Amino acid sequence: MAVRHFTPAGMLRPTPYHHVSVGTGTTQVHVSGQVARQADGTPVAPGDLAGQVAQVLRNTAVGLAGAGASFADVVRLTFYVTQWSPEKIGDFMAGVEAVAEEVGLGIPMPPASLIGVDSLFEPDVLVEVEATAMID
Repeated sequence: MAVRHFTPAGMLRPTPYHHVSVGTGTTQVHVSGQVARQADGTPVAPGDLAGQVAQVLRNTAVGLAGAGASFADVVRLTFYVTQWSPEKIGDFMAGVEAVAEEVGLGIPMPPASLIGVDSLFEPDVLVEVEATAMID
């Protein structure tokens, strides 16, 4: 495996993600701008943060697979969530947990950032994710 995830002793626990990843592969894979849309552009789960998180992770898995990678190879995830507030963490994690097994995303996740933004490129888009992976 090209990526090792861990949380060293002395770092904040529990968190839904590992704090550290070490990538040793020779090829970087970047999957960017995944939103809750089907391949034909049809919106998925309008107004539903959990549903949109689940779909962006499904789309990310497709992008990773297209490059010969999987979530096991992911070094870092970055989520952008519109109108973020701490009360939304339950819905966010419900979306992650709903598809984690389906897409092969380990829990805790690889190192991740969740960044609140005012809006994304279209008003119905609540969440976007980017992934960076290392493969041999």
